[in-house]
Amino acid sequence: MQLEGKRSDEETNGAVPHREAAAGALVIPEDALIILPVRQMVLFPGMILPITVGREASIAAAQQAAKTKRPLGILLQRDAGADQPGPEDLRLVGTVANILRYVTTPDGLHHVVCQGQQRFRVVDYLPGYPFTVARVGRIPEPEGGGEEIEARFLQLRQRALEVLELLPQTPEGLVAGVQSIDSPAALADLVAGVMDIETEEKQALLETLDLKTRMDSVLEKLGHRLQVLKLSREIGERTKTTLDETQRKYLLREQMKSIQKELGEGEPDNAADLAELRKAIAEAQMPEEVEKQASKELKRLERMSESSAEQSMVRAYLDWLIELPWKRPEPDTIDMAEARRILDADHFGLEQIKKRILEFLAVRKLNPDGHGPILCFVGPPGVGKTSLGQSVAKALGRKFVRVSLGGLHDEAEIRGHRRTYIGALPGNIIQALKKAGTRGCVMMLDEIDKVGAGFHGDPSAALLEVLDPEQNNTFRDNYLAVPYDLSRVLFITTANVLDTIPGPLRDRMEIIQLPGYTQEEKREIARRYLLARQLAENGLKPEQFAMSDAALSAIIRDYTREAGVRSLERQIGAVCRRAAVQIAAGEAHSVSVDEEQLAGILGPAKFENEVALRSGLPGVATGLAWTPVGGDILFIETSKTPGGGKLILTGQLGEVMKESAQAALTLVKSRASVLGGDAAAFEKTDVHIHVPAGAIPKDGPSAGVAMFIALASLFSDRTVRSDTAMTGEISLRGLVLPVGGIKDKVLAATRAGIRRVMLPARNRKDLEEVPEEAKRKLEFVYLENVDDALGSVLEAEGAATGASSNR
Repeated sequence: MQLEGKRSDEETNGAVPHREAAAGALVIPEDALIILPVRQMVLFPGMILPITVGREASIAAAQQAAKTKRPLGILLQRDAGADQPGPEDLRLVGTVANILRYVTTPDGLHHVVCQGQQRFRVVDYLPGYPFTVARVGRIPEPEGGGEEIEARFLQLRQRALEVLELLPQTPEGLVAGVQSIDSPAALADLVAGVMDIETEEKQALLETLDLKTRMDSVLEKLGHRLQVLKLSREIGERTKTTLDETQRKYLLREQMKSIQKELGEGEPDNAADLAELRKAIAEAQMPEEVEKQASKELKRLERMSESSAEQSMVRAYLDWLIELPWKRPEPDTIDMAEARRILDADHFGLEQIKKRILEFLAVRKLNPDGHGPILCFVGPPGVGKTSLGQSVAKALGRKFVRVSLGGLHDEAEIRGHRRTYIGALPGNIIQALKKAGTRGCVMMLDEIDKVGAGFHGDPSAALLEVLDPEQNNTFRDNYLAVPYDLSRVLFITTANVLDTIPGPLRDRMEIIQLPGYTQEEKREIARRYLLARQLAENGLKPEQFAMSDAALSAIIRDYTREAGVRSLERQIGAVCRRAAVQIAAGEAHSVSVDEEQLAGILGPAKFENEVALRSGLPGVATGLAWTPVGGDILFIETSKTPGGGKLILTGQLGEVMKESAQAALTLVKSRASVLGGDAAAFEKTDVHIHVPAGAIPKDGPSAGVAMFIALASLFSDRTVRSDTAMTGEISLRGLVLPVGGIKDKVLAATRAGIRRVMLPARNRKDLEEVPEEAKRKLEFVYLENVDDALGSVLEAEGAATGASSNR
């Protein structure tokens, strides 16, 4: 490392290195330092230390430096016993220090408070001064450092803070100082200066100029010191007296009780709390087993010290037992006429669902103590599952609580945590009952199909006991550890799909399917409920806003495509907000919205008649599909090219759907003569089947008929009727087999503007669940086999337009 000091010209020529000024002051060269020899101490850059000065030369040096405001050079003596140290008795590397304060005490001692600034190395000593003066070279600290220095810096800071934490009396502000230092060199010097190590070891660290080597040495010594402090603490803890802090406080508390008794100040403060707890337990009307457990815990609480860690846990447990509803609920007062009025007022349509709910309420009225079924409302989002549960609670005159099960993957969320865990709580079922304040409530377990198993257990397995009327009268929560009767709770569950609900759990519930709404039903729901709700939310009065039926129909048709009405309500809210802006700005006193204004408010139509766009060419057929959010239409597009008889499938199809495509192609080959083609031509033709919306996975056998018709249309060069959609599974014998989701598929066909629907003949009975309004708009064709479909849906030859584009 390069030094900054140089020899002056005067010294080189042998001249006297100093001279007396006119006033008798000593003149010291700029590159020289007044040296202060010290014993048994090392000053590092950045540190502030008081130095006691006793020798005459040292006093003269300190006074001269203080008088002329020059820095001192602090150098360690090699031999601490030397009273008049010469150049050979001093180290070569020391620290440049500024004098912050010079103090002379009444007893004649001189003290200098110095702050280290920078390392220096002695070049040579200058004679002729009453104290030691040396020409020096200042040693700058290296800049930068890179990743290795940064890593050592972080490790050094962490170890330093650990050591300071273990010290019995940490100097004030030292922890903050360590945390605030951002220079690796400064931190190494600070730690080396305050570390309890030998003076020679400190001097060796001061003389270590390479920063990486210096930090490694400091880390090694600091690590050794840390281990010593940890071992010392462990030894101290093992040798403590048997009278620990808790016992000492207990004895003091007992003495305080005796003093209060002598003074006549009565019982301690917690006696009133214990009396209140005892009274609350007696009034809670707990079962005998539960009351016995509560009394036992109360006795434990009485014997505990208030400072005991277990005291708060026992108190929280007793609070839970007291606040839970144990009383038998009052019998339901069910008025069937009022229940029917509530259901009709809260929900439009859903006649079959209302009928089943009224049957359920009638049985409850005739047999209040019976174990009725657990109702499970299944349907797409936004069709009113949760609001139906609220209507049932209103009809029964019960409180309604909702427990969301979506995303649950820990069994303890249902059964609670054992009290041995810190922060333990009862499960969601018990917490909901405490919130309701009664055992006779309606509890809705929402999104039961979204429950998932994890490494903490399967919540659906815990729900088996909750939803079994034969078992839930002794439901045991892990936190309470006593049986709780859930038999008076009316459980209602909701789900979007049934496939993800485990079989044993699904078997405990009565499934009630909620279909999507027709366009007319949506318009009535919007008129009766959604519009009024959005007016209130946006601060509008009924006389300030009006929307025509045509506008509502246009929103339903052109801006939403869903089974429920959530998106519809959002679009109505957007229209209301636009009106609120105009009224708030004073541009209008009232706003009326018609169909022609929607494009300016909501933008261009988001949905259009895809049937018209994708029909009219041979090889295109419209199918019906079921999704978790309701029914939808599905297009099957086919094309043929010269090749080697290969079948190409695209559109992210599942295995079952791929097999349906292969079966459809085989059926078309077997009926080549009927279709007017040559069976041998298939060997020279590649067939491509594509189902658009390729980013969405698709699977299931119900597109078999649509695929067969699309291929038959392609090879016969006849178009498929654009107003017809179809569903059904096919077999190699040409039979059309039944499929599920007929209600949702038929409603989807209605929304898409379809006029004819082709269904498997064995699905005829499923049309009873379809609303009459939808059935009036559609013509149904029932298929026994694929030949029935060929005669019903293919246009006459020569009716195709643009057929050559598909060849």
